[in-house]
Amino acid sequence: MSDLDTIKHRLRRFAEHDANGVSPLYEHLAAQAADDDEVASLLTAAQGEEAHPTLLLAAAHRLVQADPIHPLSRYYPSLGGFDGVDSQTWPLFREFLLERADKVRDLVGSRFTQTNEVRRAAVLYPAIAMVAKQARGKVGLLEVGCSAGLLLGLDRFSYQYQCDGGEQITAGPAKTPVGLHCALELGEGAVTPKVPKKLTVGAKVGLDRSPVDAADEDELAWLEACVWADQPDRIRLLRTAAAAQRKDVPELVEGDAVDDLARAAARVPAELPLVVFTSHLLAYFSVQRRQDFVSALARLASDRPLWWVMLDGYEVGLSHVLPGRDELAFARTAQATLGVAKWDGGTAQGQALALAGAHGQRMTWLAG
Repeated sequence: MSDLDTIKHRLRRFAEHDANGVSPLYEHLAAQAADDDEVASLLTAAQGEEAHPTLLLAAAHRLVQADPIHPLSRYYPSLGGFDGVDSQTWPLFREFLLERADKVRDLVGSRFTQTNEVRRAAVLYPAIAMVAKQARGKVGLLEVGCSAGLLLGLDRFSYQYQCDGGEQITAGPAKTPVGLHCALELGEGAVTPKVPKKLTVGAKVGLDRSPVDAADEDELAWLEACVWADQPDRIRLLRTAAAAQRKDVPELVEGDAVDDLARAAARVPAELPLVVFTSHLLAYFSVQRRQDFVSALARLASDRPLWWVMLDGYEVGLSHVLPGRDELAFARTAQATLGVAKWDGGTAQGQALALAGAHGQRMTWLAG
């Protein structure tokens, strides 16, 4: 396929699989863009393999932020719009982008899709807290692909899990500006997990190729633009977590997820057991790069206690340390897999914990 054919295929797949039933606005815009060469070709300005539908939609969102009185803003709840998708949505969107084609290409060519989906902390917390309990003390956190590092604040968030039958599980500090809710279902044969009430963290480090300073309004605006425009609650939560981070600022390291992993890990004191976590990161890597990442983790694990907590499609994440669980594949479940791995004598021991929605709104706990 040509570059344009590839982009149009990605747009169509995004509309049919990612946005379908989740974001009516983005489902409509991506589906229309998939059949429009002029709009789709704006993504050819992206760097390398970065030509993803979310990048085009984020660039458009950022430009609408900058021109909030444009009629297109009526369809953007993030900017106070109340209109649902109608016959004018696509024509206005198309005209808006093509009139600003140079600005769109500039954003697409200089930016990456960067998200800090704060609700994913509700899915990651049980796994990381369980690992910390195994470590019997403080742990050091290293988030790879951290963006602004907001998920590194997960020890300071409160959690409420609504279980089958009406039972509720709570965790985290009682008084915190960031409170998260997650529906917790039980898979066949699974029992309700014991979620530790507290997580004690001794160090927080994030690694990203282009770290975002959440205290910088322009950088924060780009993070907001990467959130789907018809889900304003996610943006409000992003803002709340960014404000809370100013009281607990993590160390962010600029670098490559593989080549600079050891350098970032060295920023976590050696006496602390290391918990490396990733969320919806590995799908952006080539197959070889995923293997290189797992190999880099194994090398780190030869020098210190290390756990890897991952939230990604089974095929791109947990399968590297727990093969043979094809029933968990994203292609079958349309959900990410929460997993954990620990190295023992050079061999990784992987475990599948849960299946989860893309934005952390619900998860299904799995039988051990």
